[in-house]
Amino acid sequence: MRPVPRTLAGQAVALALTVVAAIVVAGSVLAAVDARVDGDRAARNEVTAVAVSLADAPSTIAAVTSPDPAAVLQPVTEQVRATTGIAFITIMAPDRTRFTHTDPTLIGKPYIGNVDTALRGQVFTETYTGTLGPSIRTVAPVRAADGRVVGLVAAGITQRSLSDGWWSQLPLIAAIAAAALGTALLGLWFLRRRLIRQTGGLAPDELRVMYEHHDAVLHAVREGLIVTEAGRAVMINDEARRLLALDASDRSSDDDRRTDHAALPEFVTDGSDTIDDTLYAVHGRILVVNRSPVPDRPRSAVVTIRDRTELSAAMGELDSMTRFAETLRSQAHETANRLHTIVGLVEMGRGDDAVRLATTELELSQHLVDRMTQAVSEPTLVALLLGKTAQAVERGVSLSLTEDSQMNDAATHGLTPGEVITVVGNLIDNAMDACDPTDPWVEVTVVGHPGELRIVVADSGPGMDRELFTRALERGWSTKGGGDRSGRGLGLALVAQVVARHGGTLTAENSYGSVITVTVPAPDTRQGSPR
Repeated sequence: MRPVPRTLAGQAVALALTVVAAIVVAGSVLAAVDARVDGDRAARNEVTAVAVSLADAPSTIAAVTSPDPAAVLQPVTEQVRATTGIAFITIMAPDRTRFTHTDPTLIGKPYIGNVDTALRGQVFTETYTGTLGPSIRTVAPVRAADGRVVGLVAAGITQRSLSDGWWSQLPLIAAIAAAALGTALLGLWFLRRRLIRQTGGLAPDELRVMYEHHDAVLHAVREGLIVTEAGRAVMINDEARRLLALDASDRSSDDDRRTDHAALPEFVTDGSDTIDDTLYAVHGRILVVNRSPVPDRPRSAVVTIRDRTELSAAMGELDSMTRFAETLRSQAHETANRLHTIVGLVEMGRGDDAVRLATTELELSQHLVDRMTQAVSEPTLVALLLGKTAQAVERGVSLSLTEDSQMNDAATHGLTPGEVITVVGNLIDNAMDACDPTDPWVEVTVVGHPGELRIVVADSGPGMDRELFTRALERGWSTKGGGDRSGRGLGLALVAQVVARHGGTLTAENSYGSVITVTVPAPDTRQGSPR
């Protein structure tokens, strides 16, 4: 049998039982000692009251000075003794000769005990061993009318009587102690059962190791993890704090309840529904969020977060490049067809027709390139616009660069060529997806001023209201191939990420069509440093 319980519940109950038993035993001992002290105090008060009352009684004074004091006083003292329950009442002469005694054979014999203080007219109490054994006795003087001490009254209670009274109280004290201990045992038994259920019957060392491993895993895992209870985060690991840009200074080592819950996004605080692999744009990051509600606990859930920022950006750029490559392939196909036609015309001897066909297509292409190059000198953006124009022709969409467009190489205001492709390419793709099929058109305006870069993409689609546009920026909806056609998908989230990184703005309005406007200020006019 184990000398010390193994489980935390057993050790806690054993410790509590030891403390309770010690308290009960100590309380019982103190109660017994207190009963003994109270019995002695009560005995002293009682014998003093009896002795003083008899000494001050006029009948006692008269009897002491009578010819036969014993005949008068013995019946009186025995009656008082029987009434009060004290052991003895002895009335004596100043020379110690007894007038009364419990044992009548001792009347007339000298009193055994101290009387000097009483002879001096003072009442005193002492513990003394007399003919009845050890006793607590009080001796009071009997004074005549002139103040002389004409007799003494001694009243006492034997220690055996006091002990009998004290022992008679011990069963009650023991019963109370046993009841208290039994109640404590019952309560500790219920406490043990609850602790075993809560701790799974594990030992303290096992719980400590489990907690340390659990804490280490939670804060080391490269996936954000948040546990919410009643809409409040009770556990946020380090990766979740990094992804949600939470300030780590308000976090203690083992308590996440001090987190500023107002800074948490809605998908954390609202734990009512299940979320599966849903994209959200939060603080310039594209996050994949999963949320599993806790059964039978309202607004309580486990939320996991994964970072897809770089992957989403790469996928967006890859999508743009893929479409660009498809456009170039289609152009190459069309060019090959025209070249075969021209060769055929030459072989047929119709050289003039071949020259006319070749120069006409060349003039149209060159005119488009010259016009876009003149308006926008950024070669990456020109190439993107040419590719999107060819792609729009294939899809039956009229894509045009407005006459207001004007931008040179220096007007990108910090945007890299890849970021320019991400912003313009995604806006054009979204516009072509959303434009009205009965009248499909898209207009692009790119204006680069010394103070800002402004990109406006308009289409013939129905557009989005402010609430839907805000949700589209926060959530990375993927709407291609079905679903909510009003959402602009992951492309808008990527655009918003680039714009936010450079301190710009992204707005939507419905005027002559659905109009999306991106404004990027010059680096020297931004509030703070670019992120």
